[in-house]
Amino acid sequence: MKKQEHILIIGAGLCGSLLALRMAQRGYKVSLMEKRPDLRKESVDSGRSINLAFSDRGMKGLRLAGLDKKVLPLCIPMRGRMIHPENGEEFMSPYSGRDHEYINSISREDLNILLLDECDKMPDISIFFNQKCTGVELEHAKASFEDYHTGKTSTHQVDVIMGADGVGSALRKSMLEHRKFLFSYGQDFLTHGYKELSFPPAEDGGYLTEKNALHIWPRGKDMMIALPNLDGSFTVTLFLSWDEGKDSFQTLDNREAITSYFKKEFPDALKLMPNLQEEFEENPTSPLGTIKCSPWHAYGNVLLLGDAAHGIVPFYGQGMNAAFEDIVVLDKAMDKFPDDWNAAFKAFQTERKEDTDAIADLAVDNFHEMKAHTASEIFQEKRKLEIAFEKEFPEEYFSKYALVTFREDLRYSEAMRRGRVQDKAILNLIHDKKITPGQSLRQKLSLVQEETRKMLHDDAVVQGMENE
Repeated sequence: MKKQEHILIIGAGLCGSLLALRMAQRGYKVSLMEKRPDLRKESVDSGRSINLAFSDRGMKGLRLAGLDKKVLPLCIPMRGRMIHPENGEEFMSPYSGRDHEYINSISREDLNILLLDECDKMPDISIFFNQKCTGVELEHAKASFEDYHTGKTSTHQVDVIMGADGVGSALRKSMLEHRKFLFSYGQDFLTHGYKELSFPPAEDGGYLTEKNALHIWPRGKDMMIALPNLDGSFTVTLFLSWDEGKDSFQTLDNREAITSYFKKEFPDALKLMPNLQEEFEENPTSPLGTIKCSPWHAYGNVLLLGDAAHGIVPFYGQGMNAAFEDIVVLDKAMDKFPDDWNAAFKAFQTERKEDTDAIADLAVDNFHEMKAHTASEIFQEKRKLEIAFEKEFPEEYFSKYALVTFREDLRYSEAMRRGRVQDKAILNLIHDKKITPGQSLRQKLSLVQEETRKMLHDDAVVQGMENE
């Protein structure tokens, strides 16, 4: 009988717990190691957002593990962006002209609990909490852990180690320090940080503002967003410069400055924030950055996935979704190379690296779009036209946002290439007044499609010349 291989997974967050579940479903013995306490037994203050945007690519990962139906009760549909402009009335900007396309707000904790509970049902998964990884011997697939309670160190030698331990990955650190192969690593921070705040539930347990929307207060340099929670509250996130300009986290260092800033920039939100001062003072200010590294694997027995391999900023709502999609791509590579970890890992990275680089770049682009452009006239004209195209011609037109978020059959890299060119085409046509009120919707779409084809062709020609 073939030996049952043993996989050790570092990190029992969203990616690690789903990965453990899928590996156990494939017949492996799994040890799942987590440095934090069991969040089902005690509160875990990780400083991370308590809710996330969950969409089609993430659902693909849960579907693979058979959890697509179980996750639905945890989801609150958000059908568009509720824009709160600096001057004027709030308005809804739909994510898509197709009724079935929307994203969901989901609690990070609730989803993690669901995944851990499912892991507990699998006899071949053992979960260990309060275990800090202190180092990995890559060549021997051996990892050491310190128990936070006892202070004792344990060593585990297994067949394969997978790191799903986030942006501060201990496995990635060991790969960087290994020095026996070339390992590239880059971390690029935005000049902005973020702070979590909240709107409480209404007195009757309902919502103080529109439930089925992602709320955005775009202010050019700064931005605030709010996502709904099942209990009627909203998680509010302020994105603000660390220390540049008149208003920054550095200058908002007293109650008067905080109140004055919110009265000026977010007066409608301020009315819904009775705990603003306490939350602003007590909640941490956290950085925003992109992590890219290569390779993700070594010696055919260690592999990085999720944020450990490709940390991205949250402005496309794709961090968790990309991590779950990693598991789907890895699963396919393992099907293709069932008895060869090295070949499977290499195939996984070969397909996936270009895509995760693409979504990282798109997320930074979307940061600038959300904070500065969502309330602008030309952007709104473009979005209204795209929504009309998607409603009238649902099989012919997909906006860049739809290509990235709802087309799970399309790679991130291809969605980026097509979406960027399409955006440029439609904005050029609007700016040059080649799209006019007298044209039919079909005529407008034909203009956009033709301009997009020309630009894609020109890009292909240039790319071909560069490759010669």
